Amino acid sequence: MSSTELRRTALDALHRSLGATMTDFAGWDMPLRYGSERDEHNAVRTKAGLFDLSHMGEITVTGPQASRFLDHALVGNIGTVKTGRARYTMICREDGGILDDLIVYRLDDTEDGSPRYLVVANASNAQVVLDALVERSAGFDAEVRDDRDAYALLAVQGPESSGILQSLTDTDLEGLKYYAGQPGTVAGVPALVARTGYTGEDGFELFVKPEHAVELWQALTKAGEGAGLVPCGLSCRDTLRLEAGMPLYGNELSASLTPFDAGFGRVVKFEKEGDFVGRAALAEAAARAERTPPRTLVGLVAEGRRVPRAGYAVVAGGEVIGEVTSGAPSPTLGRPIAMAYVDGAYAEPGTAGVGVDIRGSHEPYEVVALPFYKRQK
Repeated sequence: MSSTELRRTALDALHRSLGATMTDFAGWDMPLRYGSERDEHNAVRTKAGLFDLSHMGEITVTGPQASRFLDHALVGNIGTVKTGRARYTMICREDGGILDDLIVYRLDDTEDGSPRYLVVANASNAQVVLDALVERSAGFDAEVRDDRDAYALLAVQGPESSGILQSLTDTDLEGLKYYAGQPGTVAGVPALVARTGYTGEDGFELFVKPEHAVELWQALTKAGEGAGLVPCGLSCRDTLRLEAGMPLYGNELSASLTPFDAGFGRVVKFEKEGDFVGRAALAEAAARAERTPPRTLVGLVAEGRRVPRAGYAVVAGGEVIGEVTSGAPSPTLGRPIAMAYVDGAYAEPGTAGVGVDIRGSHEPYEVVALPFYKRQK
């Protein structure tokens, strides 16, 4: 494969047969939308949507010291994750900058009784994370394996997702907690069934072998016919996660920010045993945030119709007080919304006089608490 050729998932031909608009995302040719992104978004909020997420980066970590190694390599306390559960965490540089945000699943032990973990990185950072983990594994009795080609990843998200999936699996979904994952069979296909997602809705992510991806997609599509399930692309995935206040690497998170700068200091666990990469810098960042709070990530809701985009200045009283990180029309709220880092003095919900500079015009915006949308449980 040439360096310029896009990678394709196992579902590529199926997406094209469904008339998907394809786009380059992190070197992968991915479906952006199949029809109306607004309809896809609303289907996930009210019924169910089916996503191909096979561009995500899976890395398996095994070995007698796998837990100690991950506690050293990542900022979270991975050693306390019980088998069958998952944890949201981050991997940082020595200077505290965020390399990526991750979900780490604790799978069943290997035959010799060693722990086995599945680390899932963002597509754009998968190689960076893999390289960092390999480098950081030196001195530990642990193996880091690139399993990006070993998995296809499908997600079914939305209030009807549980009923749709339960019709195809003997896994007790009622007993599967949020941020849990267990091996099972879905439509006769072996899968890791995880109750995780990036939409703000209840939903599941299914890790399977690539050769089973098409039959699983088709089985889910058939099972969801009466429940309003529709195929969904990356465009509505972005508006769904934005409404849910979920950060996206490259927008809300970056190597120039520490977790404390980004408002995610809670994922850094100083109390765990042993040293970990970035500990000293992160301790300084935590102390600095106590003394002088950094800019705060807030929600902005437009009073008008103009849509803010990443990089646009947030203004008040003629001064720049922050910057938009993500912005889009919100199908659920019916108005444009944005996430932005703003100076602390303007971070309180309801703060008056805040606007976004959209091509020289200061459009009025209301400061609100995140998330914009929270599902009723």
